[in-house]
Amino acid sequence: MTITQSPPEPVVRGDRPAPVRRRTRGAGRAGWLTYSALAAVVLFSVFPLYWSIVVSSRDQSAIGRYPPPLVPGGNLWDNLAAAFEQGNFGTALTNSVIVAGTITVSVVFTSTLAGFAFAKLDFRGRNGLFTLVVATMLVPPQLSIIPLYIMVTQWFGWANDLRGVIVPTLVSAFGVFFMRQYLTSAIPGELIEAGRADGASTFRIYRSIVLPIARPGAAVLGLLTFIMYWNDLFWPLILLNAQNPTVQVAIANTASGIEVDYSLVLAGTVIATFPMLIVFLLLGRHIIGGIMQGAVKG
Repeated sequence: MTITQSPPEPVVRGDRPAPVRRRTRGAGRAGWLTYSALAAVVLFSVFPLYWSIVVSSRDQSAIGRYPPPLVPGGNLWDNLAAAFEQGNFGTALTNSVIVAGTITVSVVFTSTLAGFAFAKLDFRGRNGLFTLVVATMLVPPQLSIIPLYIMVTQWFGWANDLRGVIVPTLVSAFGVFFMRQYLTSAIPGELIEAGRADGASTFRIYRSIVLPIARPGAAVLGLLTFIMYWNDLFWPLILLNAQNPTVQVAIANTASGIEVDYSLVLAGTVIATFPMLIVFLLLGRHIIGGIMQGAVKG
């Protein structure tokens, strides 16, 4: 006797079958309109730098010529040499690198450390202290200029000294707020608990777990901090003189006077711009990596 076994019926999950996703033709491809808009934005952004190079490579008469010249001339190296000689740009570059570099390293370190504490550590008064830190951002910096100048020059004797520019800005309330917000979502609490279960101290958790995860956010904060204090003019102009300037103070001194040679001023501007481009090229990979990492997580 032969028993015929019928095939099993297909199991249908849910009331409706899953829809078949069809890839739209041309999806994910940018058209000519997108590339045209991007090219226009790039041209609009790069043109001021290119115009500075054009004027700095010519003589003083090029700034008022009509139609304006659009091709660089042959005086670029002469104007750069004159800017270094007359505007003391050699000392200014060294001072700006020291000031902006020291402040950037200090702000990134203290901000990641305080941001980790405010984001992942439980201690008494945490919310109140964080509110106090954020509240300091509401005070205009111009209100503290006079007491800060008296403190720096009379108490510490740092008139015309780079320490007077560096020390008051070693810690940033914005940096603490920025890193706290970044680390709150970037580091899961289970990872901190796993480190504690393995017997790691708080600083070991910060060094081995927090810092590698915080690298993209720290790169963004470092870039913003370096650009901010490289371009800072107000406080260095008050504290420093023409013999010991930063880059922005040297440009301001070159642009002062009865007759201003704008070819030398823009030559100094070109000198001041290229270190920022180098910093962006060094940190751009980490910034793009952080953006892509956030896009994948989202």
